[in-house]
Amino acid sequence: MGALSIILASLAFFALAYRLYGRYLAVRVFVVDPSRTTPAVRRRDDVDYVPADWRLLFGHHFVTIAGLGPIMGPAIAVIWGWLPALLWVLLGTVFMGAVHDLGALVVSVRREGRSIGDISEEYIGRRGRALFLAIIFFLLALAMGVFVLISARLLTEFYPEAVIPVFALIPIAVAMGHAIYRRGARILPATLVGVALMLVMIAVGIALPVRGVGFSAWVLILLVYAYFASTLPVWLLLQPRDYLNSFQQYLGVVLMLGGLCVLRPRIVAPAVSGIEGLPPIFPFLFITVACGAISGFHSLVSSGTTAKQLRSEGDALAIGYGGMLAEGVLAVLAILACTAGFRDAAAWRARYAGWETMSDLGAQMDAFVSGAGRFIAALGIPEPAARVFIAVVVVGFALTTLDSATRLLRYNIEEIGRGVRARALQNRLVSSLVAVLAIGYFAFMRIGGKPAGFSLWQLFGTSNQLLAGLAFIVITLYLSRARRRTRLFTIPMVLMLAASVWAIVLNLLRFLEAGAVHLLAAGAAILAIAVWLCAEAVITTVQGRK
Repeated sequence: MGALSIILASLAFFALAYRLYGRYLAVRVFVVDPSRTTPAVRRRDDVDYVPADWRLLFGHHFVTIAGLGPIMGPAIAVIWGWLPALLWVLLGTVFMGAVHDLGALVVSVRREGRSIGDISEEYIGRRGRALFLAIIFFLLALAMGVFVLISARLLTEFYPEAVIPVFALIPIAVAMGHAIYRRGARILPATLVGVALMLVMIAVGIALPVRGVGFSAWVLILLVYAYFASTLPVWLLLQPRDYLNSFQQYLGVVLMLGGLCVLRPRIVAPAVSGIEGLPPIFPFLFITVACGAISGFHSLVSSGTTAKQLRSEGDALAIGYGGMLAEGVLAVLAILACTAGFRDAAAWRARYAGWETMSDLGAQMDAFVSGAGRFIAALGIPEPAARVFIAVVVVGFALTTLDSATRLLRYNIEEIGRGVRARALQNRLVSSLVAVLAIGYFAFMRIGGKPAGFSLWQLFGTSNQLLAGLAFIVITLYLSRARRRTRLFTIPMVLMLAASVWAIVLNLLRFLEAGAVHLLAAGAAILAIAVWLCAEAVITTVQGRK
C-alpha cells in the first residue's frame, strides 16, 4: 500500500468531515452564537482570561492538545497492524475526538470558562465533582511527571541539538507577546519575525549541541520552567510560545508531505499483525491511541486554558473541532513514519519484535523521528539534519504540553481549594507550587527501583480514556437539559467508558498475577471512582427527571 495515497485520502476525509459534520454540530447542535459575549471578554483579567485572536489561540490549543500523544500512541499501535491503527485514528478523530473537544469547549464557555470537572457538579452532584477533580489531579500530575522524564531523556541521551532552539523560543515568545499585547504590534509582522528567529535558533542548535547537563538537572530545570509558565500571564509566555511552536509543527507536516510526494514509499509493515503475545486489540488499541483519536486530556485543555481565551463563540468550530482534525493528520503521519519509514519489512520486524519492545518510550520516539527524517531527506535535506529538526518538533511538543498542563493542574487545585474552602490553594502562586510538587513526585519518587511516573504509566491510558467518557457524560447531560440531540454523544460515551473500564479490569488481573501491589491498589481505586461517578450520574439524572 502506498503511503502517499493514504495521507491524501485522510486529508480529504478530514476536510469533508469539518465542512459537513463539524458545521452541523456547531450550528445545529450547540447553536454557537458569535454575538454572545464570552468569558474571556466578560471576565478579562489579563492573567488567565484574555480574549485572543483565533489564529493565536488555534496554535496555542493545537500544540497543547497534541503533545507527544499523537506520536507515541500510533508508534505503539502499529504493532497490531497499520490498518486497525489508521481506521481508529480516522473514525475516532471525526466522530469522537473532535466532537468531544468541541463539546467541552462550548459547555465551558457557557459556564464562565470553568473546567469540565468543576462543571460536573451541576449534573452529577458535589460528590461527583470531588471524584472528577481527584481523577483529573492524578491524571495531570502523572502524565506531566512522565513528560518531564521523557523530555529530560530526549535532551540528554537522544537530541542535545534540540536544547538551544527549544529554550531560545522562551525569550522570543515573551518579546512577541509583549509586542502584540502591550505595543499593539500586528500579528503577521510579529509572526514573521518570531518564526525567522525560531528557524535561526534551530540552525544554531544543530551547530552547537548542548551536552554535559545531567538528567536530574534537566528535570529540575523543566520543573522550574513549568512553575513560571503556569503563573505568568497567559499572553506573555504560554500563548505566544505555543503559537510560534505550532509553526514548527506545520513546517514538519509540510516537509513530511513533500517527502512523501517525492519518495512515494510503500508500507512495509503488515496491515494486520500476526505477532504473538500481544494484548487483545479491544480494548487496548482504543486505550493506546488516545491523542490522535480521542483523549480525555483534551477536555481539560478545551475547558481550561482555551475557553478562557476564546474571543468569539464563532471561533469554537475552528479551534475545537478543527484543532482535533489537525492532530488527526499528525497521527496519520506518525503511523506512516512508523510503517513506511523503514527500509524494508525486516527492519520493521526488528523494531517491532514483540510487545516487550514497546516499553521503552524513548525508543518509540526514535522510531518516529527516524521515519520522518527519511521522508524529509527525500527533499534533498541531509538526513541527520532532518532528524534533528523532527527531534526539535518532538521536544517542543513535550514542553508545550508540560507548561499548559501545569497551568491546568493549577486550575484543578484552585477548584479543589474552592470546594474545601482552603483560601491558600486559591492563590495562583501557591496552587502552582503544589502542582509542580505533585509533578515532581512522579518524576523523582521511585517504585521498585523505577521512577513512580514510569511505574504508574500503565494506568495513564485507561485513566485518560476514562476521563473522555466522563467528559461525554457532562456534555450529554448539558445537551439533554437544553433539549438538544444527544445520540451523537451517547454512543462515543458508552464506547469510551466500556473500553476504559474493560482495560482497567484486564490490567488489574495482570497486576494481581505479577504481584504489583502499588499498581493493583491504584488501578482498583480508579475503577471504584469510575463506577461511583457513573452511578452518581445515573442517580442525578433520574432524580432530575422526577
